Amino acid sequence: MKLTPRQQEIIRLVKEGQPITSESLARTLGVTRAALRPDLAILTMTGILEARPKVGYIYSQKPSHSMVYDYIIHIKVKDVMSSPVVVNEETTVYDAIVHLFLNDVGTLFVENKGTLVGAVSRKDFLKIAIGGTDIHKVPVGVIMTRMPNIVFVEKEDSGYLSAQRIIEHEVDSLPVVERVFEDEKEVLKIVGKISKTNITKLFVNMGKNK
Repeated sequence: MKLTPRQQEIIRLVKEGQPITSESLARTLGVTRAALRPDLAILTMTGILEARPKVGYIYSQKPSHSMVYDYIIHIKVKDVMSSPVVVNEETTVYDAIVHLFLNDVGTLFVENKGTLVGAVSRKDFLKIAIGGTDIHKVPVGVIMTRMPNIVFVEKEDSGYLSAQRIIEHEVDSLPVVERVFEDEKEVLKIVGKISKTNITKLFVNMGKNK
């Protein structure tokens, strides 16, 4: 596993000042705790660092390739993905909210003729509802986040990459896409989703099979 320069610097700081809190690390590196969170999550998940509640981070003497990392890195997205909840961009906000709650999901993916064009979350719905807009008339395409600003994964990507992107971008799920060519142009067809729940199931399965 190749570490980023900042992750290597975090390891150095932990070795020199352990135990050290995330607040201290963020202050030393000149970044926010939120910006540091993905790096700390990766370093603890791979077994390089240990997080001790109310104490801080310490350097682990374990091999950097932990059992968790070894398990997740070999799992493909296609092995754990689930069905996405998809609406058309002309679907009204009201109908989209109904879909959201009936399917008990945090994000809806929006398509146009099978092509991924956007995503809309509970936060987006809350904002428009508070604003007093007539949700029976406004199409979901008006409030969604549009491509190319949607983070996605593909079926052959690893479970580890999915977990990393979910953490880094602070989302509850990612669309799984397949690249196809239509009229000599590459488009992304949505074929599934991978969520925090899917990732959690990886840990549960690991516990069952240990």
